[in-house]
Amino acid sequence: MAQPWRGVIAEYRDWLPLGEETPTVTLGEGGTPLIHSAWLSEIVRGEVFVKVEGDNPTGSFKDRGMTVAISAAKGEGAEAVVCASTGNTSASMTAYAARAGLTPIVLVPHGKISAGKMAQAVMHGGEIIQVRGGFDECLNISRGLAKDYPVALVNSVNPMRLEGQKTGAFEIVDVLGRAPDLHVLPVGNAGNISAYWMGYRQYADAGIASTRPAMWGFQAAGAAPIVRGEIVREPETLATAIRIGNPASWQLAENARDESGGRIDAVTDDQILDAQRRLGAEEGIFVEPGSAAGIAGLLAAAEAGEVPSGQVIAVTVTGHGLKDIDTPLSRIDSIVDEVIEPTVEAAAEVAGLR
Repeated sequence: MAQPWRGVIAEYRDWLPLGEETPTVTLGEGGTPLIHSAWLSEIVRGEVFVKVEGDNPTGSFKDRGMTVAISAAKGEGAEAVVCASTGNTSASMTAYAARAGLTPIVLVPHGKISAGKMAQAVMHGGEIIQVRGGFDECLNISRGLAKDYPVALVNSVNPMRLEGQKTGAFEIVDVLGRAPDLHVLPVGNAGNISAYWMGYRQYADAGIASTRPAMWGFQAAGAAPIVRGEIVREPETLATAIRIGNPASWQLAENARDESGGRIDAVTDDQILDAQRRLGAEEGIFVEPGSAAGIAGLLAAAEAGEVPSGQVIAVTVTGHGLKDIDTPLSRIDSIVDEVIEPTVEAAAEVAGLR
């Protein structure tokens, strides 16, 4: 009899620092598709696989870390949890807090969160507080609340978040039967590149994988503090999920880059939106803008001749396109191509059928 996917904690509990008595708060996260991309494979002259994290319960990779962080908080007796968010963290945290019976408190930048993500937090019963400032100000307040009040902080500064997110690397190796030569992904708060590197290291150390990939991360040009080597006080990009000027996991991301022989570079908003559109049209994978930063970076590197041929490459796309429909649609003149009379002939003519 087929065994259904049981969620990140049940599938990988031996790899997670959770006690036997820690409850499991899950929505069945993880087990997301790893899709071979013929389009990208041809461009890079290798084999490219896309890890589609938008298929997680709340539509982003955040669920992997949140199941572990919320389970740990519940096990430690927390009654409330808090996070700063540009959208996906709040959507995930409020869902898992609701599942656990905890009070979710969310701090978001005023006017800088997509409606889709805000709707998720609202429907999950979140106490939403908008802050006149950016993500970094929200995170500072969240830290203060967790320090001075009986509230658990579940941003990626909480090490349990990265412990959950590392399972994405486990799944890739489990499916491919090996580690990729190169792993590409977006960089915002920089926790995910750090988490994947942790996962690949642990599997290699245990002998499950014989190699470890180079880690390539890509920030948005208007929010690229790691690339610039300095805090960006007023980060600006249409890719709201990675609009962060002072990443909480900055040093960990640099360690992942340096230890793996990888790179962290920047791509423009135009490159990101073009990659988002092309991934949807070529492969049927609809991602939010921030999620396309890794695709954009791989395309730019391939165009510059910087991707060695013959490699096995994994690219993580972090959130579903329905998280933010306004940004991509704002670049399209008209959603409807033609309006016709209600006849088969008219439809055939417009569609170019003969």
